[in-house]
Amino acid sequence: MEESVVIVTEVRRSNGLGVAGFVLALLGIFFSWVPVLGWIIWVLGLVFSFIAVFRKPRGLAIAGLVLSLIDLIVLIAFVGMISSMF
Repeated sequence: MEESVVIVTEVRRSNGLGVAGFVLALLGIFFSWVPVLGWIIWVLGLVFSFIAVFRKPRGLAIAGLVLSLIDLIVLIAFVGMISSMF
């Protein structure tokens, strides 16, 4: 009798754009006080996260979108605070 061995490997897929969008959105919150850099990082995080939502897995992409929206609120608050000073 012949014995056959079946090897099953599980391939874990990652969403590189989702990770990039999440990291950029997180950095956008920390750098939102820097005038131009905060806006650039925010836009990149939002775009990468939005594109990554249509790919699987979606977890970090959705988290990046949420962080980007929070970052937008922080950026608008900073602009309002600065404009009220002048």
